[in-house]
Amino acid sequence: MAGQPPPGDSEEIQLKRALGPIHLVALGIGAIIGAGIFVITGHAAAGYAGPGVVISFAIAGTGCLFAGLCYAEYASMIPVAGSAYTYSYATLGREVGWFIGWNLVLEYLAAASTVAVGWSGYFGDFLRSIGLPIPAQLASAPLAVRGVDDFVLTGTWFNLPAVFLIALVSTVLVVGVNMSANFNNLMVAIKLTIVLLVIAFGLGHVDPANLTPFIPPNTGTFGQFGWTGVFRATGVIFFAYIGFDAVSVAAQEARNPQRDLPIGILGSLLLCTVLYMLMSYVITGIAPYTTLGVDHPVSQAVEAIPGTAWLAPIVNVGAIVGLASVVLVMLLGQSRVFYAMAKDGLFFEMFGKVHPRFRTPAAGTIITGIFAALLAGVLPLDILGELVSIGTLSAFVVVCAGVMVLRVTHKHVLRPFRTPLVWIVAPLGIAVCLFMMVFLPRDTWIRLAVWTAIGLAIYLGYGIRHARPPRWSFVAAPGVEPAE
Repeated sequence: MAGQPPPGDSEEIQLKRALGPIHLVALGIGAIIGAGIFVITGHAAAGYAGPGVVISFAIAGTGCLFAGLCYAEYASMIPVAGSAYTYSYATLGREVGWFIGWNLVLEYLAAASTVAVGWSGYFGDFLRSIGLPIPAQLASAPLAVRGVDDFVLTGTWFNLPAVFLIALVSTVLVVGVNMSANFNNLMVAIKLTIVLLVIAFGLGHVDPANLTPFIPPNTGTFGQFGWTGVFRATGVIFFAYIGFDAVSVAAQEARNPQRDLPIGILGSLLLCTVLYMLMSYVITGIAPYTTLGVDHPVSQAVEAIPGTAWLAPIVNVGAIVGLASVVLVMLLGQSRVFYAMAKDGLFFEMFGKVHPRFRTPAAGTIITGIFAALLAGVLPLDILGELVSIGTLSAFVVVCAGVMVLRVTHKHVLRPFRTPLVWIVAPLGIAVCLFMMVFLPRDTWIRLAVWTAIGLAIYLGYGIRHARPPRWSFVAAPGVEPAE
């Protein structure tokens, strides 16, 4: 094994190694395909890029591919829970590790909450279609926000469906990762079938008039159509790509992490990028992009296809299933990042405890679920979406930089997977991620600064006093003395 845990870890209750390459690819797909296809694609097309959102997905996917190659090398060297947090701790020190870990908390926790809110919208529409509407007071968040800190009351109580979903998913995660993975595999199969159905039926009904002009002219405002709109959309739709790093978070639960983690990361990322580009092309080709700025853009577009009225309700069911699987993977990733940080002493000890029967971080999963449910119950979808993107992009920048650092400081470490052309791929990963960050709105940067300040207070108050040395050591390549 390229990375070894310290001897003391063998005496503790270990996470169960139950995940193979198919589970890991499905885990990545479960995280990636969801809000991106079913919600964000339409909003990005209607508000920023028009049909040019296809280019936005290509740019964002390219950045993720570069970062994914770096992730795969890291994951094969250090196959332990923690993802970019553990990798940055390994190469750039405790402080950078904490910063990235805290950003991953933002990515997973906030993403789970915001996707649960999106799921609530589809679920509410489904119940209304069968004559069982949810009371308005229990169907949406009581708070909305304008600008950075201008919160307003909406008149509702809380978002009951979103809270219910997080409670259900948290229960599944506590019972066991194998059950969670099988549950996720089923949901992935359902939503992939529906995505492929939409693409297959839609490709034959694309109207060239809807794709002309492919990049609508800029309105005179930066980021509203034109090329600046396409670039702005890359940062917005990047939310659709978050989650492929959840594969590396599950490293300690993979049966053969050195082989299977790169397969899971790159396989899920490549497949999802192709599907995103095809789906965005189809829905902007079968319906005018100006009509897609709704909560259900895919079913809205499908309704424009003659003779396929039967497909729209199926799409809605697929959205319910797809968004639920994203929440599952996000909450799994969140609890595993907390697990890794707690084992390093940088976060509270209870998050590092493994349940003796289920062999999952049950306490951390339950606490994470409670906070996610609170966020989903009281906050609307649009508050944290872009903030999730900027937190994730910053983590990707550090991962790409860390791979280059390791190539210099640990030349002879065993690397079961090596990033090809690392001195080209890693800098390009950094450049593309920074490019997307620059085009995000100013409010997003301000919220990131506030979040970082909260994390710094926790680190100075607890983490810095309880930190332990890294829980693993590098292994030298065969025939090389382990001088490093």
